[in-house]
Amino acid sequence: MIQLSNINKSFGGQTLFNGLNFQMTKGQKIGLIGRNGTGKSTLFKIILGEEQADSGDVIIPRNYRIGTLRQHLHFTEPTVAAECALVLGEDEQYNFYKIEKILFGLGFSESDLEKDPLSFSGGYQIRINLAKLLATEPNMLLLDEPTNYLDILSLRWLEQFIREFDGEVIIITHDRTFMDSVITHTMGIQRKTLNIVKGTTKQYEETLAMQDETYEKTRLNQEKKRKDLEEFIARNKARASTANLAQSKVKILEKMDDMESLESESSLSFNFNYKDTPAKVVLRAEDLGFGYDPATPLFQHLTFALEVGQTLAIIGKNGKGKSTLLNYIAGELEHQQGKLEFHPSANIAHFGQTNIERLNLKNNIIDEISSADKNIGYSTVRNICGTMMFTGDSAEKKIEVLSGGERSRVMLGKIIATPANLLLLDEPTNHLDMQSIDALCDAVSNFQGAVIMVTHSELMLRRLADALIIFHEGRAEYFGGTYDDFLEKIGWEEEAGDSKPKKAKPKMDKKERKALRAAVVQAKSKELAPLKKEIRELELKMVRIENELSDATQNLAIANLNNDLEICFNKLATLTEELEKKSLPFDEQLSELD
Repeated sequence: MIQLSNINKSFGGQTLFNGLNFQMTKGQKIGLIGRNGTGKSTLFKIILGEEQADSGDVIIPRNYRIGTLRQHLHFTEPTVAAECALVLGEDEQYNFYKIEKILFGLGFSESDLEKDPLSFSGGYQIRINLAKLLATEPNMLLLDEPTNYLDILSLRWLEQFIREFDGEVIIITHDRTFMDSVITHTMGIQRKTLNIVKGTTKQYEETLAMQDETYEKTRLNQEKKRKDLEEFIARNKARASTANLAQSKVKILEKMDDMESLESESSLSFNFNYKDTPAKVVLRAEDLGFGYDPATPLFQHLTFALEVGQTLAIIGKNGKGKSTLLNYIAGELEHQQGKLEFHPSANIAHFGQTNIERLNLKNNIIDEISSADKNIGYSTVRNICGTMMFTGDSAEKKIEVLSGGERSRVMLGKIIATPANLLLLDEPTNHLDMQSIDALCDAVSNFQGAVIMVTHSELMLRRLADALIIFHEGRAEYFGGTYDDFLEKIGWEEEAGDSKPKKAKPKMDKKERKALRAAVVQAKSKELAPLKKEIRELELKMVRIENELSDATQNLAIANLNNDLEICFNKLATLTEELEKKSLPFDEQLSELD
């Protein structure tokens, strides 16, 4: 397994890593998280030898193969099948079934295999690179944003593949749901070093929050003791009777390590600017249809109504017409079929990929956000810039020098500046980091108006969608329910063969069911009692350690107590996971008896 030892790396005077250490163990699947710019991709390049650390060692066992998904696109063969076959070893030159299986899983059809790789969209070209990587059967996968450009069905396939992959994985993705579904551990770059926790991103954040809270309590306690010592020394050093005592306090003070305040990370937090409307239904669509080639319409006979307060999600494979439908509703395409009726009070704010491309590259951020509404004041624009994490002089940067993620935030800023009661959002999570996606979900959830969004994120679908338009089975269909309702009642036709029959509930009367439930509850309580007792004792121990930390004055004692506390944190995480695993079969039995 790979090992990183005391890695240090700086760029242009900015330190990315300081004494970074990490050792991977067999079978680990790790989600690497951290705010944009903390060095996640740089760490991958250091592991691959594409970037050199300023100091430290990267140790990789002999014959240990690391595969990585390449974001750049370079194809030399005339067909997809031939391009992917380039990676097959000499003993597998004719094993085309292996290639086909992977390509079909990524959404390619049989006829696609004989097409030129360059004839595909950028998203499908990325998938060709992914297929080439998977066919090499590496011991370890380094996946940097593999979910980019993948549609929802390909994401679900890739999720299953990573879970079943017999090797180690480190994955960077801003899709929290996807990451949590495939990982065994979460590792974060925070304050220029690595922290790793067994479990999901939520468990990582909870563990780090507890550690930060303990550290801050200790720091404040030490700060108070330092101040008390300094005041004592100042009062007593000049008196002959207390000079010796004051000098001893000086020695204690000199031995105390400085505990610096924890660096806080900027967080995106915002609300959309809701414009009041008397409407109950803000939009009615009747018999909509459109196609760039009238002979092959992308959608037709589509009818739905959108109420204020409702979120409608448009989902399906790439290239089927989702963004086209949104642009058609926004009035950006020539009218063809059907009728769109907006309430007279409807005010639209549209976040689309074409809108981002239309940002004025010569404008600075302040001017670009101001252009969204001529009535908006300078102080309001400045506040929006700050909300989008463009503070101080950074708000005066030209659009042309911004990264893709920064441009997305500028576009969000423009939408915030626009009074609206109908939001049209096309893949708004592209280029946003995990925390920013959480903030966006909160903002959409809190918005009082109506929302139509195109997304492949199952996180957003499950959190926000009240109804769906699904591009599947060769048509666009309105579905008046949640995403989980759709999966349960209809599901993706490509996954139909993978569905497992539901277990039938036992046929019994109310009295028998009640008796069985009581027996299961009793068995569960007996099985979990020792674990729960151990967890309670561990929590009490942690409280005692924190109390001792509050009273500790010696640096060695503080260090030992902090070490004991960290051991307790790790053990608590392990016990909690074990409790959840042991609870699961009992909970399934109880569910079947409901």
